[in-house]
Amino acid sequence: MRDEVLTRQQASDAVTGHGWRFVLGSLCTAVEVSSLAQAAEVASLAVAAAGRGAERQLLLDLRGDRVLLTVQVPGAMRVTGRETELAVRVSAALTAAGHATDAVSGSPRTVQLLEIAIDALDIASVRPFWLAVLGYAEVGDDPGAAVVDPYGQGPTVWFQQMDRPRTERNRIHLDISVPHDEADRRVAAAVAAGGRVVYDKEAPAFRVLADPEGNEACVTTWLGRD
Repeated sequence: MRDEVLTRQQASDAVTGHGWRFVLGSLCTAVEVSSLAQAAEVASLAVAAAGRGAERQLLLDLRGDRVLLTVQVPGAMRVTGRETELAVRVSAALTAAGHATDAVSGSPRTVQLLEIAIDALDIASVRPFWLAVLGYAEVGDDPGAAVVDPYGQGPTVWFQQMDRPRTERNRIHLDISVPHDEADRRVAAAVAAGGRVVYDKEAPAFRVLADPEGNEACVTTWLGRD
C-alpha cells in the first residue's frame, strides 16, 4: 500500500498540518534560516530524518535565508505513501529542533513550481532543439514528453500539440503551479497588476491570464484533476 500512487486529494490530505504543500506531483516546503551554515544544519537534519534509501526522493535547495525541500518519486512527478511518510518524518525532526516548515517571514508566497509550455505542430521536430539549447535531459522514451534540467535548477519544458498554425497569439507560456488555497490570491494580484483573465472554465485546475500585451501564463493547482 505504501507504494501505491496517491490521488492528488490523498497526497494533499496526508501532509496537511505538517507544513508541506502538494504542488504538481510533489511535496514542497520551505524553512527559514539566518545563514548558509544554518541551512546546512537544516539539510543535515532533513537527510537524517529521511533515512537511508531516500537520497533520491528528497531534494534540497540551500540558500542563505531559506531551505527549499521537495519530495517526490524519483524521476516521476507523483507521490505515494512512502513520500508522504518521509515528509512527515522530516517535519517532525525539524520542528523538534525549532525549525518551522512552510514559514518564511516577509515572503509573499509559500512554494510553487514553474513549467514552460511550448505549442507546436510537430513536437518531435522541435523537441530536440530545446533539449540541445537548454542542455536538458529526456524523461523516458516518449518523443513528445517533457524535457527536464538534469540538475533540477530550471523549469520543466513541455509541449502542447497544436492542430493548426497559430499566428495571432504567443506560442510559449508559463505554467505556475501553486498550493490550491493560494491560487485565488495569485490571480487577483495579477489582475490588480494590470493583467486579465483570459479563460477560467477549468478553474480551479487552471486559469489562463494575460499581461497588457497579451502574453499568457496559467495559474494551476491540483484541484479538479483527479
